[in-house]
Amino acid sequence: MRPCVVNGHAIGGGDPIRIMGVINCSPESFYSGSFVPPEAVHKKAVEMTEQGAMIIDIGARSTAPNTQQISGKAEAERIDTALKEMDGSGITVSVDTMHPGVLAVCLNHDVHLVNDISGFASDGYARMVAEARLPAILMASFSQPGDAVGLDATIRALSVVSGRCERAGITEYILDPGIGLWTPLRSAEDNWELCSRFEAFRRFDRPLLAAVSRKTFIGSLLNKPPEDRLYGSLAVTMMLILKGASLVRTHDVAATADTVRVYERMVKGA
Repeated sequence: MRPCVVNGHAIGGGDPIRIMGVINCSPESFYSGSFVPPEAVHKKAVEMTEQGAMIIDIGARSTAPNTQQISGKAEAERIDTALKEMDGSGITVSVDTMHPGVLAVCLNHDVHLVNDISGFASDGYARMVAEARLPAILMASFSQPGDAVGLDATIRALSVVSGRCERAGITEYILDPGIGLWTPLRSAEDNWELCSRFEAFRRFDRPLLAAVSRKTFIGSLLNKPPEDRLYGSLAVTMMLILKGASLVRTHDVAATADTVRVYERMVKGA
């Protein structure tokens, strides 16, 4: 596997499993416990880093189904305020946005990685990332997040995304199979299939992202709200690591760090 280097840290290959802590600056988030007001962003980022996160992923717009939508201007203002709190911190920062205008604001700050759930559907966005020489996390998407339904479509979408990277001249990237109920066409069973067949995505020879923290398909199985999905999330996370995930995106850094540490000891003897 070709590792992806983010702010001097390698992800993938023989390197340890890395953790990405989630900071949501969007009160509309499906998991209210993940919301962090701008004035608390730096404190939360330091806490997550001390708990074991290598990367802090900051977003300002909820992309969960049936959530209140906000304008690009509002997203840009929120993330700009949050990133001002992080400038000069020395913490590795990822920005979770799929909008070129918002990304332009982010690039005025100390950012080290972009997280694009549209998978470079925008050529302009891809060009901006290439010019900034930033690595990227890219979700399996044809033209909009979640439009790849099922395993075969997800594999095709990841192939399309890889082609977009090649055309843009971007060599440092992580692939995200896009587990989640992104559109009404998706079902919980679709997501369980992606999880159970996660090793199929190793064919791309790129680091893979596990992003299942407290998601709806887990809640549907357990009949529990987001606040009570931690244990289910950790169980799925462990299985995805065993099947090839190199980076884990989570709301719960401390618990996930313990899970990764147990994995490393049991499987690698580390």
